[in-house]
Amino acid sequence: MLELLLCSVFTILPDYLYRRYAQGKRFGKEITFYSVWFELRWGITACVILTVCLITTVFYNHPSTKNVTLFFRTIPIVPETNGRVAETFVGFSGPVAAGAPIFRLDSSKQEAAVKTARHKIAEVDAEMAVARTDVLKTDGEIKQATSARQQTLDELETKRELYRRNSGNVPFREIERLEVRADGQLGDIAAATAAKQGAEERVSTLIPAQKASAEAELAQAEVELNKTIVRAGVSGRVEQFTLRVGDIVNPLMRPAGVLIPDSAGQSGLQAGFDQIESQIMKIGMAAEVTCVSRPFAVIPMVVTGVQDYIAAGQFRGGEQLIDPQQVARPGTLLVTLEPLYKGGLDGVTPGSSCIANAYSNNHDTIVAKDTGALRAFALHVVDALALVHALILRLQALVIPFQNLVFSGH
Repeated sequence: MLELLLCSVFTILPDYLYRRYAQGKRFGKEITFYSVWFELRWGITACVILTVCLITTVFYNHPSTKNVTLFFRTIPIVPETNGRVAETFVGFSGPVAAGAPIFRLDSSKQEAAVKTARHKIAEVDAEMAVARTDVLKTDGEIKQATSARQQTLDELETKRELYRRNSGNVPFREIERLEVRADGQLGDIAAATAAKQGAEERVSTLIPAQKASAEAELAQAEVELNKTIVRAGVSGRVEQFTLRVGDIVNPLMRPAGVLIPDSAGQSGLQAGFDQIESQIMKIGMAAEVTCVSRPFAVIPMVVTGVQDYIAAGQFRGGEQLIDPQQVARPGTLLVTLEPLYKGGLDGVTPGSSCIANAYSNNHDTIVAKDTGALRAFALHVVDALALVHALILRLQALVIPFQNLVFSGH
């Protein structure tokens, strides 16, 4: 309508002024309801053509969309393990701080596992003390076996000396017996030495490895115990938390609720523009939005991202071929809008629906040396037509409250 009124000023109005003052025709006389088309046909035709061209130029170079939403991410509240709810720390809805507990599962099994792991560590420590005692014991056995062999060697040497002086003093059989006993005592020393090495290996290698394994089992058991308490990963607000004491929780089933971070919905808006605007939408374009949750306000924005694919064309691999006819409706070009000034989205409720306008800027092309005067003038006109769309957006910002509160069936 605004475009039609603007174009009529340059087409119908001059045609009427010519009819009125140049030809002397007046409304109610020569110009009536039945003859207005015949009298003003040139102005009306030119107005329709100019209006269509103006609307096409405005909507193509300065795209607009109502598919704008302040999306926000939610975090599902699910445990990492199955269990029965033993305690809840929040209600159906409420704020939580990062690290604060939300609910606790029954942990008797996990506590028993932790207790068993601690007992195993104590058992390994006791085994270490016993192993150290065994090292001392084997050390004494080595000394005892060495002393006994030395005594046998001394006795053998004495018998040999007596036998050399007089073979009749000592029977040769006695010397052989001492030699055999000395060899056997050498084996006792070797056995005691091996026993000592085994005891030292237990102290230095085996038992420390057993203790490390027991400590790892304790750490694992404590991790499993900590999993029974579900905590908030970030500060935010818990919503739709319906768990009660006694409920069975399974992480593969539906979440127990959702956690909405404090910073949710503060980064920017996501707008879906028509596919034909893919050649116009560029990063850095100026934009404006007005939101239902913040009426009468026009928020300056800037385009920070243009998705280079249409989400409606996404498919998952399967055994059936995709038919393009299965696409229910054409997809839109996803564009990310961020506020031009800090705090621009303050007061806009996350999830709110908005209306967005984006405005082309041909300044770089206009000031380029190889741009002709006619083209520069045309681009100036195109950029100036953004005023029309900006006025339309402000009218929509004024009408939104009345449209939602009065004309929507309330």
